[in-house]
Amino acid sequence: MTKSLLRTNKEIAEIYKRQMKTVYRVCFAYMKNPSDTEDAVQDTFYKMIKSGVAFESEEHEKAWLIRTATNVCKNSVKHWFRKRADLADYENLLSTGNIEIDDTFEVVMSLPDKYKTVVYLYYYEGYKTPEISNILQKPQSTIRNYLHEARGILREKLGGDFNEE
Repeated sequence: MTKSLLRTNKEIAEIYKRQMKTVYRVCFAYMKNPSDTEDAVQDTFYKMIKSGVAFESEEHEKAWLIRTATNVCKNSVKHWFRKRADLADYENLLSTGNIEIDDTFEVVMSLPDKYKTVVYLYYYEGYKTPEISNILQKPQSTIRNYLHEARGILREKLGGDFNEE
């Protein structure tokens, strides 16, 4: 007997509570303003509900949502009419709780998208390069290269303030 791919409202609410902050932060890294971020978060969870994907574990659930959020945001950013807000909007992330907004975070968020997502997942979410490679569906060598290049940019922009740990 196969398990139904349809989720109950309770299951959806539990997934949302577990993963909303992570999805919000990933989306904010791309969208750079709260209203577009909220739209992207909503689209991400809508895609989860609509797809009926069966998650093997909470880690699989989180990885799937990060990958979907990244794709939703990339598609949204491609639209020619989309305008980006400035870095002052990052202060709105304070209301989500877990991130301290400082000069380093602002510089990370100003990195090109290919570096920003990898650096965020590595340093702020604690993923290792093989996990990021799996989430973003890119070779591990590409992820390591992005991290190396991003560290160089961060060193240049932050000078002595950059700590690679």
